[in-house]
Amino acid sequence: MSSPRRTPAPPRERILAAAMEMIAERGLEKLTMAALGREVGMSSGHLIYYFGSKDELLLQTLEWSEGRLGADRGRLLGRTGPVRERIDAYVDLYVPDGHRDPHWTLWLEVWNRSQNADDDARDRQAAIEGVWHRDLVALIAEGVSRGEFRPVDPDRCATRLRALLDGFSVHVAVGLRGWDRAQVLGHVREFLDETLLADA
Repeated sequence: MSSPRRTPAPPRERILAAAMEMIAERGLEKLTMAALGREVGMSSGHLIYYFGSKDELLLQTLEWSEGRLGADRGRLLGRTGPVRERIDAYVDLYVPDGHRDPHWTLWLEVWNRSQNADDDARDRQAAIEGVWHRDLVALIAEGVSRGEFRPVDPDRCATRLRALLDGFSVHVAVGLRGWDRAQVLGHVREFLDETLLADA
C-alpha cells in the first residue's frame, strides 16, 4: 500500500514574498505564523519547523526585501551622469514612501527584536547595513575623484549622511506629526548641498 503523497512546501521565496505582502496590506501586527500559513497553504507548525521562529522569519523576509532593493541600488549606481543625481536617487530609495512603509516597518521590528538576538542575527543585520554604507561611500568617493564634490572623507561623510537618513526615516515610517517624505528629502538635499558642493 503506497503512502499518501505529501504536498511540497512552497518555495522559500514565495513564503517571504507573501509575508512582505501581508505586512504591506495588513500591517505587521497581522503577520502571525497561522495567518501566513493560511496564505501559503502550510500549517503554522510547518512554518515554525521551516524557519525556527518568527524572529528568523522576519529577518529572512528583510534579507529578501533588501536583496530586491539592492538590485535597484545596483542599477542606479551603474548609471552614467552626475554623481549628485545618483546620490539623490540613493536617498530616494532609502527614505520610506510614507507612514507604515512595509520595508521600514519590517526594519524597525527587526531592529527592536535585535536587542535579544544572537550573534548570527546581529551579523546578518550588520551585513545589510554594510552594503548600503559601502555603496554610499563609493558614490561619494567617485564624486570627489571627479571633482564634483569637495574633498571630504567619503567614509565619514557617508556615516553622517546615513545617520541623518535613519533618523528622518524613522520619523516618516512611524508617522510622526509634522514630518513627511517631501520635507525629509528637502532637508537631506540641503545637507548634501552644504556638505558636498560648497567650494567644489
